[in-house]
Amino acid sequence: MKNIKITPSELKGEVNIPPSKSMSHRAIICASLSEGISNIDNVDFSDDIIATLEGMKSLGVEVLGIEKDKEKSTSKVIIKGKDELKVLNDTIDCFESGSTIRFLIPIATLANEKIKVTGRGRLVERPMDTYYKIFEKQNIKYETTDGKIPVTIEGKIKPDTFEMEGNISSQFITGLLFTLPLLNEDSKIVITTELESKGYVDLTIDVLKKFGIEIENKDYKEFYIRGNQKYKARDYKVEGDYSQVAFWIVGGILNGDIKCNGLDLESLQGDKVVLEIVKKMGANIITEGDSVIVKKSKTKGTVIDASECPDIIPILSVLASVSEGETRVINGKRLRIKESDRLNSTATILNELGADVEELEDGLIIRGVEKLKGGVTLDSWGDHRIAMALGIASTICEEPIIITNSHVVAKSYPNFWEDFTEVGGKINEWNMG
Repeated sequence: MKNIKITPSELKGEVNIPPSKSMSHRAIICASLSEGISNIDNVDFSDDIIATLEGMKSLGVEVLGIEKDKEKSTSKVIIKGKDELKVLNDTIDCFESGSTIRFLIPIATLANEKIKVTGRGRLVERPMDTYYKIFEKQNIKYETTDGKIPVTIEGKIKPDTFEMEGNISSQFITGLLFTLPLLNEDSKIVITTELESKGYVDLTIDVLKKFGIEIENKDYKEFYIRGNQKYKARDYKVEGDYSQVAFWIVGGILNGDIKCNGLDLESLQGDKVVLEIVKKMGANIITEGDSVIVKKSKTKGTVIDASECPDIIPILSVLASVSEGETRVINGKRLRIKESDRLNSTATILNELGADVEELEDGLIIRGVEKLKGGVTLDSWGDHRIAMALGIASTICEEPIIITNSHVVAKSYPNFWEDFTEVGGKINEWNMG
């Protein structure tokens, strides 16, 4: 469905939350770097995950099979890893996945052969300078067009002390954490300023440990990585995704009872902070087993620090737009280099719907209104999280809304619109012609 018309309706029911995209990327990569066979269970083939899987196949990793779960939309992937990579396909296409490109660039150098890494959409604009500086320091040949991808790399990354600022994307740190244990000597990553997105680094270290790799974390200021380590193949089940459950949590707060299944309540995912944020806003949430049950609630404004949870800002802004008082989103500068400029896209769509949102250089001021109006046609901005946020916002509009390019949800959550209709969403395909 490319363009859809949504008629306001109440959402109620149960949703099986899709597996964590962050953890799926990491598990697939760890399995791919292990000698032996790993079974990675509960994988959702979103566009980003396909990009990572295909990228590892380009480096000689074999996918022995994919077993579909008939009851869910997820699969088990059987991976035969390689501890020595070889370039089988000289171009890795990362589609629009920032995780894929930043994880795979340093990994690809392990093959020590010429390889091109490319992508499309706004990924072309996303900065890669952190790696280019490393390549220049280590005399690794690379070619770009004015610093943008595609990038062609020739040479192998070497053990070193890597200095990085803490406000760069944690994806660069993760890319190095995957790569450096396989080098023949020890390395260090030194963080020169306060590290943002610590939760994502914690996730990486946790998954690495499960696959036999030890990283020493010295208070997020320094990471010590022993060389000559080996990944160990294993079976691994991916847990539910807190960045996706955020949409249903807000849907439940605005509409009524929604039960979200398949979560690890002890999860290290940074986006699990959504539970704390909405509780602080006054949401009525019950946790039991692997489920979160959300009741319709009256919420009030708060301060949301976007530095640790950039992916859930669009949907939390929807909640803030109809919460009593003022909500401030702070430390959000990195939202500008996501699939859309998420400060601008979030403010624009909500204001078009009748909200009161002021865009700042590194955040938003959202003044709560009684209800959203609707009655407009809005584009997804090519951003999966904007499209999904619009879907949830539509349920509290006075009039229907039309979303163009709604299919972009496939980037992270291919079954979002199916799940939306399962819990009562009213969707019609819409012909713009």
